[in-house]
Amino acid sequence: MNDNRILKTLAIRPFLFLILAEIFSQFATNMLNFVLIIIAFTLTNSSTAVSGVILSFTIPALLFGLLAGAYVDKWNKKKVLYAANFIRAILVFLLIFAHSNLILIYILCFAISLVSQFFIPAETPMIPVVVKKNLLFSANAIFGMIIYASIFIAYALSGPLLLIFGNTGIFIVLSLAFLLAALFASLIKIQVKSPRKLMDLTRLDMNLFDELKQIISFFRKARIIYNALFLLSLAQILVLVLAVIGPGYAEQVLGIQIEQFPVFFVTPAVIGTAVGAILLSNYLHRHPKQHLTRIGLFLIGFAILALPYISKIESRDFVQTINSYLPHAFAISILHMLVILAFIMGLANSFIFVPSNTTLQEETSDEFRGKVYGVLNTMVGFFSLLPIILVGGLADLIGIKSVITGIGVIVIIIGVVNYIVSRKKLMIA
Repeated sequence: MNDNRILKTLAIRPFLFLILAEIFSQFATNMLNFVLIIIAFTLTNSSTAVSGVILSFTIPALLFGLLAGAYVDKWNKKKVLYAANFIRAILVFLLIFAHSNLILIYILCFAISLVSQFFIPAETPMIPVVVKKNLLFSANAIFGMIIYASIFIAYALSGPLLLIFGNTGIFIVLSLAFLLAALFASLIKIQVKSPRKLMDLTRLDMNLFDELKQIISFFRKARIIYNALFLLSLAQILVLVLAVIGPGYAEQVLGIQIEQFPVFFVTPAVIGTAVGAILLSNYLHRHPKQHLTRIGLFLIGFAILALPYISKIESRDFVQTINSYLPHAFAISILHMLVILAFIMGLANSFIFVPSNTTLQEETSDEFRGKVYGVLNTMVGFFSLLPIILVGGLADLIGIKSVITGIGVIVIIIGVVNYIVSRKKLMIA
């Protein structure tokens, strides 16, 4: 008999408070990203300026991600969650006075992201602390749904809330959201083996270079961990890259306003993520994780590859023939096809996110997990740096369609290589 593992996991009170903190934190973080993307694009009408916003959020991961993970493992992670949300609330409030200056926006984005480098290695590693191993798959499914639902809500409401509250009031709302995240983080009850004061740096072992060597040595031996990290990095990089070209894609390919794009793309993508998370949690949790992630890779690759060509599909004779038999309100359009592709991408993303996160948590200890997620942040920062720099300029230079096609081809190639490598390992074994 198949019980509802998601409800069972949500009944764990510390996990519920962690999820509530996650909801407000992710909502504030993602809406801040989208609001600043809209503001930057409105100020300059350039994808390159949007790339600057994304880079301001990603460069701190490259510079400080690994170091932050090493420190967080020596601190009380609950206190890190609380302090990081509180500090980000203050920094977001300062954007009230800086939202019309692109340089100041970049500086504050950098500062907020710097604080987030300490938040992220404390966030996901908390899951196996408050949830038993047999429910980890379900907990990560919920976690994934929350992350991508928050992206949807934040993206969908970013335009309307900007209109309602203006460029000043919106940052007050986001600052309050971070404060609520800090409140729920403070309510998480966990047993800490050796509690430490949050900012007591004197109690840290200062041989961080030795620890970094230990991390590198660990990843050389644990290839399953490295593979999971790579896939999670790829998924996050794709989100960042699509965020850079999203406004241009909406205007140039779809012919719709930027504010409408979340309704037709982010909404079905989040629904797809939720469906995927439910399938994984209740029905597919016993399947090999590598098989699930490989399915996700190919699905998301082909969906991205199809994005630039949906207008051509719409004009095909067979589509026009079908439309001739349908009421006008139900006629197949470019937006319907976008919705289907976005749903597939969301479904595929959950097939990458949930198994990969579960692998990281099952294969690492609490004393080492922060470092692992610090490595993840660094990988995202490092491998996304060049694509984000290039994608905005390339989109302005050669067009959105060509850039998206290239991204789809690269993802499919990665999927093929992943499959070939896995087959070779099986043959050797």
